[in-house]
Amino acid sequence: MSNYPKFATVTANNESHYGLVTDTGFISLSNTFGAQYPTLKDVIDADQLDAVATAAQGQADDFKTGSFSYQIPINNAEKLICIGVNYPARNEEYKDGQDAPPFPSMFIRFARSFTGHDTPLVRPKASSQLDYEGEVVIVIGKGGRHISKQTALDHIAGISLCNEGTLRDWVRHAKFNVTQGKNFDSSGAIGPWMVAYKDESQIADIRLTTKVNGELRQEDRTGRMMFDFRYIINYISTFTTLVPGDIIVTGTPTGSGARLDPPVYLQPGDVVEVTAEGIGCLRNTIVDEA
Repeated sequence: MSNYPKFATVTANNESHYGLVTDTGFISLSNTFGAQYPTLKDVIDADQLDAVATAAQGQADDFKTGSFSYQIPINNAEKLICIGVNYPARNEEYKDGQDAPPFPSMFIRFARSFTGHDTPLVRPKASSQLDYEGEVVIVIGKGGRHISKQTALDHIAGISLCNEGTLRDWVRHAKFNVTQGKNFDSSGAIGPWMVAYKDESQIADIRLTTKVNGELRQEDRTGRMMFDFRYIINYISTFTTLVPGDIIVTGTPTGSGARLDPPVYLQPGDVVEVTAEGIGCLRNTIVDEA
């Protein structure tokens, strides 16, 4: 685990707080900076992550571990953009004879489709084909349009993890879009926290894994991504202005439940753990929609 600050948004005593996760609990920065920066996104927008983290040094926990629940780290992002088919073995699952696509696949998710760490993913009434996809997340710090590859990483505020939960039958409802199957309420998760981004070594070639009930299902390294972090930021900023707090989900390795023979989808009570070096472990159980 890295020694970089871990920023999170949590619920404690029925109130929302942003702050720093410690080894023993959570320091609320909302208590100190909430009037000036109402949300963690506002701190990022003001380029004050380092300042608020420094101000919190030496503070005691406001909430001990177990007394708060995690939300999505940035719960009010303007955009949540997901990259599809970004690892070579994942690309090979598509029998189109193409060695590598010339441009990344991409789709949008709504914030409501994600939940936080240690909060259940919801298998909806409409489908039994809830599947997992472990991914690395980058959070934009400095916005911009037409961002160059050379300066792209300067625009990252932090890194996190995603279980980009997908309803497999619903992504095939239409001829050429996956929106429906990617946006069921609380079908995916982001978290547990956002690790402050300081150096390219934090993302350049880290191991990413997904386990279901302790069984390793997905494993790859970000150094093998077909479209690296620099390219992704450059490409997206060509057609839309990135703004502070935007979330980019960067693609999943092969090994999803749909690709097993026979397919194995998530069931109530299953535990999914997405882990990456230097970031942490995002863990969620599965429940049926009430």
